[in-house]
Parts: sequence; C-alpha cells; structure tokens
Amino acid sequence: MENIDAPFDSGSPFLDDSDRRPRRSVADWGWLTVLAMGVLAVGFFVGGIGPLFAIACDTCQDGVRNPHSIDVLIALAWYVVPLTTLGTVVAIFLPRGGGRAGAIGLGALVALLLLMVFLGQLV
Repeated sequence: MENIDAPFDSGSPFLDDSDRRPRRSVADWGWLTVLAMGVLAVGFFVGGIGPLFAIACDTCQDGVRNPHSIDVLIALAWYVVPLTTLGTVVAIFLPRGGGRAGAIGLGALVALLLLMVFLGQLV
C-alpha cells in the first residue's frame, strides 16, 4: 500500500535525499545570483562611497570635514563592510533562507552606511 500522507514522491528528480526538501530550480538560482550581485554592488557603494559621504561638508572651506572618528570610519570601510558583504553573499547560497539572508545583509549594509554618515557628522 502506498503512503498518502507523504508530502513528496521519492522518485521526483527535484528532491534531495538528505532532508526531503525540494531542490532549487534554475530560476531560484538565477534570482539568488541577482540578489548576490545586488549585495556586492551595495557593499562596494557603502565601502567606497560611504566614507566620502561621511566627511563631505558644504560649509567647510575645502569641502571636507575633519571628524574625530576617522579611524573608526576607516575600520568600518575596510573591515566591517567587506566582511558583512562576503558573509551575506555566502549566506545567500546556503541551502536554507537565501532570500532572508540577503535581505538581512542589505539591511546591515544600509545600517553601516547610516552609521558612517552619523560618525562623520560628529565634530
């Protein structure tokens, strides 16, 4: 007799035998790749342009503010942003929660950009 309560047919080519979850399709991999490219672009923007936004000044004579927290800005741009970006891209391609990991990583990168701008405004 056949088990009618089984959620998946074991003969399906889209099943992974380890945990009986459906495998990702080509479309799933495609949109995760687009999401990863977006995370890389935002990470590049935050790491490269974020500190410039932080020290920009309209009323200063040379257009550049000299914040007290320049070492923190450099540490954020050189270490924290690339690690966050890399961690997000790796987490996107893990077996579970790729879209959620991408959204959390993008939120963290935006928060880092806002933190950089806030630290740059402190004089």
